[in-house]
Amino acid sequence: MAERDRARQLRRRHQQERQAVVFGSLVAALAVFGLGAVAVYTDAIRAPFLDRGFVTPSSATTASTLPPPPCPPDGAVPLAYDQVTVSVYNASDRSGLAGTTADVFASRGFAIGTTGNYPSSIDLPVEVLFGQSGVAAAYTVAAQLLSPRLVLDTREDATVDVVLGGGFAGVVPADEVTLDPSKPLVGAKGCVALEDAIADAVPGPTPSPSPTDTPTDTPTDAATDGTDSQG
Repeated sequence: MAERDRARQLRRRHQQERQAVVFGSLVAALAVFGLGAVAVYTDAIRAPFLDRGFVTPSSATTASTLPPPPCPPDGAVPLAYDQVTVSVYNASDRSGLAGTTADVFASRGFAIGTTGNYPSSIDLPVEVLFGQSGVAAAYTVAAQLLSPRLVLDTREDATVDVVLGGGFAGVVPADEVTLDPSKPLVGAKGCVALEDAIADAVPGPTPSPSPTDTPTDTPTDAATDGTDSQG
């Protein structure tokens, strides 16, 4: 009888040990899975299969998605400021940035088109958008800005749009602008012939304020004062 009880106790102990091993393995697996999920969620590790097909494309423009800018035409010189019409748009979360920047351009003699919010974000400090008729005008405007990126679009006129990103660092002091009306414009780094750039021109921008969000810059027309109400 004692032998039977001992055998029963041994079987019960072995069963409990197996259950403890199985339970411990399940707890360890769940812990590893949980840590992995947290690491993926916080971008501590990458999960390449999650990068395909599950992410909504961003509307933000990046340096890598923009085509190279056109070089100035041979012999093109800077334009007189009053011959250039500039519109300034705010793609940052800094209130009134378009208006205050437009004020600087106006103080230097540029004609101001409109100011307001830009409908999408950009990851560059500042973009200068223009059409093939406005290359010299765009280079004249870009010389006023810190770290500008020139972007050719499909507009037909010679107007220039300045889009200010979150990293916008301001304008170049007037006495430090390196433009000489008697000397040809110097092309931006990596620029290509205008004929080649036209093939890759981006669509013309359509900036407008959001009807639901609190605007950071209120659009205005050149017929008013050329600045926004918060500038």
